[in-house]
Amino acid sequence: MKIQLIRNATIVVEYAGKKILVDPMFSKKGELPAAPLPAKDWNRKRNPLHELPISIGEIIKDIDFVFLTHLHFDHWDKAAEEALPKNIKIFVQDVNDKKKIEKSGFTNVEILTENSVFKDIKLSRTKAQHGKGFILRIAGHVCGMVLRHPSEKTLYLAADTVWYPEVQKALDKFKPEVIVVNGGDNRFFIGNQLIMNKQDILSVHKAAPNAEIVVVHMEGVNHNTLSRKELREFLNTETTNDKILIPADGELINL
Repeated sequence: MKIQLIRNATIVVEYAGKKILVDPMFSKKGELPAAPLPAKDWNRKRNPLHELPISIGEIIKDIDFVFLTHLHFDHWDKAAEEALPKNIKIFVQDVNDKKKIEKSGFTNVEILTENSVFKDIKLSRTKAQHGKGFILRIAGHVCGMVLRHPSEKTLYLAADTVWYPEVQKALDKFKPEVIVVNGGDNRFFIGNQLIMNKQDILSVHKAAPNAEIVVVHMEGVNHNTLSRKELREFLNTETTNDKILIPADGELINL
């Protein structure tokens, strides 16, 4: 298994001989609006905050299927829509997302279930909670995915979620050996966190101490509030046995 962080929540996974693209955001630096954050000490820059570390052509080369956890601008944008071939296989979370993707001209869109498959890879939909408290009314729905194959470690893509009982249930049910979490502690101008913060990431580690955890969705958009540096400093005070990996944009991890 190989996992390459492209930028923000966009990753490419090589798994059982297949290449999987997750949540592509291909816009150029600053091409998208900033999230509204009135606090003076918060980042007001336009999104994305950085350019892609490699070309779009290189990213999408030989991709077998795409997984869209949801359709927020930092997980699916116009640039990705225009770059991907219209016949590529795309898994989405529900009927509404399927209709939106098909409206853009894509012809091979499937709703992910607990018993989906791609070739000989088992795919299972997992629940996710995109925030805490009333902010959920704004954030909307999202799902994660577990991949299983006899030749590979079990991989859990948790997606945009906070630590809550359904994440624990997924860990208990599937016992993943590799977990990708979105850990930038994103926040809007009101309400609570939208994705995992440093305490949530530590909770995942404590619940699955033998799993390797890859933290993405950091320093990519202006409402990320947890930096890689801050997370590393926090983890240095905890016993994580080097199980939590924090890749840079473009970094390839062999697992």
